Amino acid sequence: MSRSCPFLFLLVAGSLLVAQETPQAFIGARLIPIEGDEIASGTLLVHRGKIIAVGDDVAVPASAERHDAAGKIIMPGLVDTHSHVGNVEGGDRSGPIQPDVRTLDSINVRNARIQKAQAGGITTANIMSGSGHLLSGQTTYVKLRDGKIINDLLIYNDDGSAAGGIKMANGTNSRRAAGDPENLPDRDLALESLVAALDGKRVVHFHTHRHDDILTVLRLADEFGFRVVLQHVSDARFVADEIAAAGVPSSLLLIDSLGGKIEAKDNAFENGVALERAGALVGFHTDDGVTDSRFFLRQAALAVRAGMSRNLALYGMTMAGARMLDLPDRVGSLRTGKDADFIVLSGDPLSVYTKVLETWVDGKRVFDRADPKDLLYATGGYGASHDEAYTLDHLEQEGH
Repeated sequence: MSRSCPFLFLLVAGSLLVAQETPQAFIGARLIPIEGDEIASGTLLVHRGKIIAVGDDVAVPASAERHDAAGKIIMPGLVDTHSHVGNVEGGDRSGPIQPDVRTLDSINVRNARIQKAQAGGITTANIMSGSGHLLSGQTTYVKLRDGKIINDLLIYNDDGSAAGGIKMANGTNSRRAAGDPENLPDRDLALESLVAALDGKRVVHFHTHRHDDILTVLRLADEFGFRVVLQHVSDARFVADEIAAAGVPSSLLLIDSLGGKIEAKDNAFENGVALERAGALVGFHTDDGVTDSRFFLRQAALAVRAGMSRNLALYGMTMAGARMLDLPDRVGSLRTGKDADFIVLSGDPLSVYTKVLETWVDGKRVFDRADPKDLLYATGGYGASHDEAYTLDHLEQEGH
């Protein structure tokens, strides 16, 4: 399903395109395109928010701005399929099923955690509400552009609506939503967002941990015919064959300091390799702030340590997430015609010593480690958690 809306997108991004009239050529980098073999020394050419060419024999226009990327690695921007950046809110205590709640109405685009996600190389994210409800509302798919309002970050569907899924949950967290049955809302399948989910137009992102809960999700998806992405799946390795047989993708959260709930006690790094061997699609997420977006690449490294292949672990950080969000034609790989979302790394993406040097979204640099303001978000310190605020400097730069 296409997730582009050219007219609306140009309205949002028009001011950015003015700054992209000059082609940008990144020369001499080791390229990890994800779709295709790695290129030891190649060139990435972008223009007007799109990838124009990628390879080891790219003709660079004389008008292009040249970036010496020798000794560096360039790969696609990371796709986080489950994030809470922007201090997002969700459903309230009025009922366990709230499909009409929209996360886009509460996302704070000036939240410092968005800048920290950029510092971690994340360019696309699925921002969702919490898991304290059986159904906590509609998620929002965003590009982590620098924006003043939420419209600046939105990804649009063909019909002009904001792209997103629906958040559902089972297990410990959502049990807190239980209440007096006489006061619970009536079941109403006519609600617009639920119809969209049942019609397959809106993906259900299902928070689930335990193996029996995972199987319950698979049964529900089969019974009602909705598309689903399994989120967290702490016990995935115990039911990996069943997940693969159902053709359902899984987005993993790999952490080495477990805690918080008993149902996640069996979470293990081996979930990735178990799903890979079973033939299931595997991705990763931060659940920020459960884990810090600045260290998202660490998820792939932990999965490889436990036996997952390098190629599929990196695929899980990029293209797998793009597929889960219905965005495979726009993001997730370095391919001609795709959005110019990419990151420049100091070294191998799986090395603990590697730093994200630059993050680019739609051909515009949104993070530069060489900039002291951006470095603060990457490394921490006083002010690193302060939300972006308009100052006299901001206003002067905008001509006010």
